Amino acid sequence: MKSILVIGNGMVGYKFCEKFVAKEGAEKFKITVFGEEPRPAYDRVHLSSFFENGDAKALEMAPRSWYEEHNIELITNERVTDIHRATKTISTISDKTYTYDYLVLATGSSPFVPAIKGIEKKGVFVYRTIEDLEGMMAYADALKKRNPEAKAAVLGGGLLGLEAAKAVMDMGLEPHVVEFAPKLMPRQLDTRGSNVLKNKLETMGIHIHMSKATNKILGDDAITGMEFGEYDKINVEMLVVSAGIKPRDELAKTCDLAMGVRGGIVVNNKMQTNDESIFAIGEVALYNNMIYGLVAPGYEMADVAADQILGKTETLMAADIDMSTKLKLIGVDVASFGEPFMPVEKGYSILFENKTKDLYKRINVSHDGKKLLGGILIGDASDYNMFHQIYLNGLPIPEDAEELIIGSRGEGGKSFGSAMDIPDAAQVCSCESVTKGTICNSIKDGSCNNLADVIAKTKVTTGCGGCKPMVVDLVNETLKSLGKEVKETICEHFEYTRQELYGILKIKKVTTFNEALSTCGKGKGCETCKPLVASIFASLYNDTANKEAVIQDSNDKFLANIQRNGTYSVVPRIPGGEITPDKLIAIGLVGKKYDLYTKITGGQRIDLFGAQLNDLPAIWKELIDAGFESGHAYGKSLRTVKSCVGSSWCRYGMDESVGFAIDLENRYKGLRSPHKIKGGVSGCIRECAEARGKDFGVIAVDGGWNLYVGGNGGATPKHALLLAEQIDNATAIKYLDRFLMYYIRTAAPLMRTATWLEKLEGGIEQLKKIVIDDIFNIAEELEIEMQSLVDAYQCEWKEAIENEEVKSKFKHFVNSDESDDNLVFVPMRDQKMPKSWEN
Repeated sequence: MKSILVIGNGMVGYKFCEKFVAKEGAEKFKITVFGEEPRPAYDRVHLSSFFENGDAKALEMAPRSWYEEHNIELITNERVTDIHRATKTISTISDKTYTYDYLVLATGSSPFVPAIKGIEKKGVFVYRTIEDLEGMMAYADALKKRNPEAKAAVLGGGLLGLEAAKAVMDMGLEPHVVEFAPKLMPRQLDTRGSNVLKNKLETMGIHIHMSKATNKILGDDAITGMEFGEYDKINVEMLVVSAGIKPRDELAKTCDLAMGVRGGIVVNNKMQTNDESIFAIGEVALYNNMIYGLVAPGYEMADVAADQILGKTETLMAADIDMSTKLKLIGVDVASFGEPFMPVEKGYSILFENKTKDLYKRINVSHDGKKLLGGILIGDASDYNMFHQIYLNGLPIPEDAEELIIGSRGEGGKSFGSAMDIPDAAQVCSCESVTKGTICNSIKDGSCNNLADVIAKTKVTTGCGGCKPMVVDLVNETLKSLGKEVKETICEHFEYTRQELYGILKIKKVTTFNEALSTCGKGKGCETCKPLVASIFASLYNDTANKEAVIQDSNDKFLANIQRNGTYSVVPRIPGGEITPDKLIAIGLVGKKYDLYTKITGGQRIDLFGAQLNDLPAIWKELIDAGFESGHAYGKSLRTVKSCVGSSWCRYGMDESVGFAIDLENRYKGLRSPHKIKGGVSGCIRECAEARGKDFGVIAVDGGWNLYVGGNGGATPKHALLLAEQIDNATAIKYLDRFLMYYIRTAAPLMRTATWLEKLEGGIEQLKKIVIDDIFNIAEELEIEMQSLVDAYQCEWKEAIENEEVKSKFKHFVNSDESDDNLVFVPMRDQKMPKSWEN
């Protein structure tokens, strides 16, 4: 039996083992894997999640038992020190010797640490391993005890640097990002894109310092600051260096393997070094004179090396490596594909930017307008998978290329096809090299019957996960083409769609989760079905979130939105945006008394930030005494009905928009639904209330109101579509009752009205037939259901302060009434606001 030694047990080293043992002929080889770290391979791509749960096991690529099951010897906590090519042996730090027939170097990379004076001081860390993270967390905890307002900097504004900034935030330190270049993510983003990302990060509380060359780390024994110039410095008490990587190629120097001028072990398209029995893969491999810092090329290298060792010499590394990538950095979608920066001689660029929503989209198109050459997406990367396939496969694009990013001029939306249009050979999952043909054929040949089967068989979506939306579409469309029902069941505990379960629970009058399980489910439930069933109960009976069984998410539990720093926001309802001077004063007094940050929201009400958990009932009581009630800003429910001043004041106003907005908001307040709902009422077609950007909106015209439905803002803005024209107030309410109840009955979990309407077979025309023409003969039933919910409304805040059992939940500590003194506030813009917050 031949011996394969794999040096390096990171993601790529593990992937070599996984791919190798799955291939024919693997049983003829014995694999031994060496890892310097004390644990099996883990997912470095999602390393920042360690700060959220501290669970290293959750990051494991596979447990130790997996290696044993596949006859792989895993040796951890052992560093290989030398390679002896003449004898085909290696030596380890503990003076042990191992013999190989084939050697695979998967040693990866180490952080690049610039030669800055004082970089060796205490409090300076690199961001690479779980042990690094544990050290950072311990140091941060000690810092916060000495100084609750401690600051930490990240050196580097690239991909890893921004991930490190997220880590700093999660540790409760004030984050600063220091970047040498004049823009963030300089390899992936253009200047405009960088500015949009910078603005978004700054609104989240991250301080960005660009064009800064650090020349000195300040402090005696430990870091106290960073100096950029004689009078240019920042005070920080911790530094995370994330300025790039350098290949771990030191073993190559021990045995004269060919290396690049700037490091890296030179390999050919077989992943072989200049020694045919030694392979290099991942970030240590210099291929095409480049080091590739993405996981997908590393996985492809692992597959090529495995095939070469098994004698499948036709498997070669692609000549050109696709560096397209989609990531979610600190909760912000960022993607680039193809040629992100377009030289004038190659083509032209089309840009879309919405600064109010931190959205930026750029596509690069050939001069003849027929080819998509690349692009950048920030804030909304939902189209990345399709754009990437269009670019990779040279698929046709609309005659007006701008439609790719702003949609077609008609009501039909975007016009660049579906996932089924791409060729079978197209690689859908780059991490696992899975093609469209492989995915679809696994359904067609009967070996897979659903998405879970396809994932288990092909491992598609198990890498970065960015391909999952396209994989779901391919699986569903293939099932439909075979005449099979595509049923998006809730989970393993309820084998129904949300619509089906809604009907069952309604007919059987089920009121608790356990009763639902015993009636039509199985098992004990999970984090998918529990909030979903809670949502259905709330929509059926209008039970408030004070009933524990109907809580849909964590914000419901405390009737307030939890903020980044652990405090809460309080948003009283202000129907239609109309408020009296006395109520304004009351809100001001509450904000002043409880030291809250106040802000006017986009929905024409006042948000109070920074409330302590134990203060919530007292704040609510004062607001209720002043005539306010819960604004349900925390719930999957009606938020606001925005209005302009209408004919009461505006010289253009054609109808009394404020009064109608108040009527609508008071009617639908507290209405629980699959997702949040917003409305708007504009007094004329000048649309000052932005009614067509809402889930429902009415606009005054000659002869009455025009009613629009199915719009929303957010990352993918959609204009609402016209449902009815020139109708009176009563008719508008009647149609809205029907529309909203039909949406609540039939929408999928967490589906906004815009998406629901897009997926409704027949679209807006079918909805007109249901709501106006009553083709299903359910209109009266829908109206009765809505009226029962309206009649059942209760203010959740009022319930909470009047019920001692509910009120007891609002404590920081189970056994004490004390507040949490770890929450820190800093002055900003003449208000006291949380050190780290978000709306």
